[in-house]
Order: sequence, then C-alpha cells, then structure tokens
Amino acid sequence: MTNKITEFLKTGLNQKAYPGAVLVVAQSENIVFFHNVGNRAVKPKPLPMEKETIFDLASLTKPLATTLAIMKLVDEGLLDLDKPISYLIQPFPWKDKADITPRLLLNHSAGLPDWKPFYLELIKYPLEKRKSILQKSIMEESLCHEPKAVSFYSDLGFMLLEWLIEITAGQDLSSFLNVTFYRPLGLETLYLDQITVHPIYEKNRFAATEFCPWRQEIIQGHVHDENAYALGGYSGHAGLFGTALDVFTLTTALVKIYHGTRSDLLSTETVRTFFSRQGIVPESTYALGWDTPAEKNSSAGSYFSPTSVGHTGFTGTSVWMDLEKNITVIFLTNRIHPSRSNEKIKDFRPKLHNLIMQELGYG
Repeated sequence: MTNKITEFLKTGLNQKAYPGAVLVVAQSENIVFFHNVGNRAVKPKPLPMEKETIFDLASLTKPLATTLAIMKLVDEGLLDLDKPISYLIQPFPWKDKADITPRLLLNHSAGLPDWKPFYLELIKYPLEKRKSILQKSIMEESLCHEPKAVSFYSDLGFMLLEWLIEITAGQDLSSFLNVTFYRPLGLETLYLDQITVHPIYEKNRFAATEFCPWRQEIIQGHVHDENAYALGGYSGHAGLFGTALDVFTLTTALVKIYHGTRSDLLSTETVRTFFSRQGIVPESTYALGWDTPAEKNSSAGSYFSPTSVGHTGFTGTSVWMDLEKNITVIFLTNRIHPSRSNEKIKDFRPKLHNLIMQELGYG
C-alpha cells in the first residue's frame, strides 16, 4: 500500500497539482498511512513540507468550526434547527428571509448567493465595525432562489451561522470552540486566525498560499480568503488553521460519537442528524455542514459509501470519512501557492481516493 500511494503523491507533484501535500489515511482510529511530499512554500524560498505543517484549511472551517459549534448549541437545546432566524435576530426587517432556518443555511438550501467581494467595502471601515456592516450587507442581498428550491453552495450562509452562534452562545466563535472542543481534545494547532496578532506559530511552519494582488504579498500564516481577512482573520466560512494530525483527532472524535463509542462532547443522535443527507432539495448531496458523495464526479472518488461525509477547501484541503467502512482520508495541500489558477487538484483528488480504497481492498 505505502509504495503505490507514495508514488502517486509524487505524481501529483510532477503534474504540478500542488507544490506539497500531507496525507493521512486511517482505519478506525489507527493511522495506516501518514506521509508528506514536496514543499510547504516555493516562494520566496523553498521550504520542505512536513507532517507538522500548519495549513489554511479554508472551507473546512464550515464543518470543523461553524457546524461543530452549531452541533453543540443544538445538542444543548439552545438552538432549534427549524426555527426561523428571525426569532434570534431582532429587529428583523428583511421579509424575504423571514422563513430561513439554521437547517437551510447548513444545507446550502436557503437561496443565498454563493460569494460576494465584501472585503472591498469592509476595509474602508474600522475593524470593530466590519462584522455588523457585513451582517447587514448579507441580509440586504437579494436571494438567488426561493428557500428550499435549489441547492446552492454559499459562503454567505455560513457567515450568517456565525452570527447566530454569537447571539446564542454569548461569545465569539473562536472562544466558544476553544472551550467546547479544541482545548478538551488537545488540539494545539487548530485555531481560528486573528490578523491583529502575530501568528501563534513561526511563519515558516505554515503552508504558503497565494500571492495576493490586494495585499501585495505571498500569504503565509494568515488567512487567504479576502472576506475572512477583512473581518479580522475568520468568519463562519473560512479562517481555520491546523495540522493534518489535529484534523484527524477531531474527525476521529466525531466518528466515535457517530458510532456510539464516545459521548463526552456531543450526543450520537446529534452527530447522526448532521451527518445525514437532508433531502430538502431533490438530488442534493448536502447533509448539515457536510457533503456526501455524489454518484458521479465526487471529490471522494468512486468507492466511498453513500453514508460517507466530507468537505473540500479552496486552498487544496479535504476530509472524507467513510462511516460504513470506518476509513478516514485527510488530504491537505497548498495547491493555490503561488496562484489560485491551478485547478489540477480537482482531477487528482478523486483518483487518489480511488487508489487508497483499492489498496485497502474496497476497489
């Protein structure tokens, strides 16, 4: 198994799908493959990829931060997935959004736009005012679709979910996650970025991302996503950093809860609800904060069970967990370094997943 996967990771380097990568493959709680290839940075100077490299996890923030916090609030009876957000946000003058619920936001079926360059306006204001300006801006955006009508992946929905967490928990997302999950699990490198302070770790420990024309530098140690950066380092859609091993520790805890072999962080019922495809929009693959494999052209490849859950991130990151076969694959790359125009990962990733499953005897 080791040789074939190692060689395929080198193929990804040669094809320039990424400058570097870290791959963790596990059966149950046991890591059966853990390997690093390439460089965590190539500019301004080459730095080798290490297993302990800290990655900008990009949209893995959605399941591993925002969704996780919502899980906890639901688990404790503090948030109702099906109660309109207008009950929490007061006053609420936006009639077109009165029927939107946390479930629809988590399921990408609320009808909100996918992305907007809010940062271009936000940077004109003091940092402490930007979040409230953003929240009003999102609510004043016209819906692209009627709620429940279309499955449409949306950063904006997860920005709103962060707002709901702050209202319900009475503290910011970062503080809430540190107390409820990250510190209890000993996840020292898993954290939400803060641009007003130096990175917690030395800059060179991080995988570099893009040369940002807006910030006029190669981003390394702070969030790549422009909207998250303008908001102080993170929002509900992006800003989470961590190593492959810390991501594995967190996902392993969730899988154990799903199977009923752990109960200290969340209930099995809650995790199973969030890991289940919702069926709100016909043919949609989304669960709650997570995705499930599509029949064709899934980033998980062809061999993950229908009950699998996973997610990808713009910077070249992904997590897939087969809940039936009890296999987890964490694949972290810096594919946008030094440019986001490199999209070869889309073709490479499912082939990697297929090879892994074949080597484990499921192909």
